[in-house]
Amino acid sequence: MEITEVRIILRDEDKLKGFANVTFDNAFVVRGMKIISGNNGYFISMPSRKRPDGTHQDVAHPVNNEARHLIEEKILAAYEEELKKRSNE
Repeated sequence: MEITEVRIILRDEDKLKGFANVTFDNAFVVRGMKIISGNNGYFISMPSRKRPDGTHQDVAHPVNNEARHLIEEKILAAYEEELKKRSNE
C-alpha cells in the first residue's frame, strides 16, 4: 500500500486543526480524517458517523498499528508543509 496523495484543509479551532483526504495507490481515497491537537501533540481521528445511541463508529480505519503509524506520519508531514506554505504567503 502506498499513499500517493494527501490533501490538507486547514482549520484554526481549539482542538481541530484540519482535515485530510488521503489517496492510496492512486486508486482509493478516504476523506474527512481529522487533525486534532491533543494533550500529547497532534493525532489523527478517522472519519466516523454518529450512531443512534450517540456514540461514534469509524467509517474507515487501519487494521494494524503499522498502517496507522504510516498514515499518521504522512498526514502530519503534509499538515506541517501546508502550515509553512500558508505562513510564507
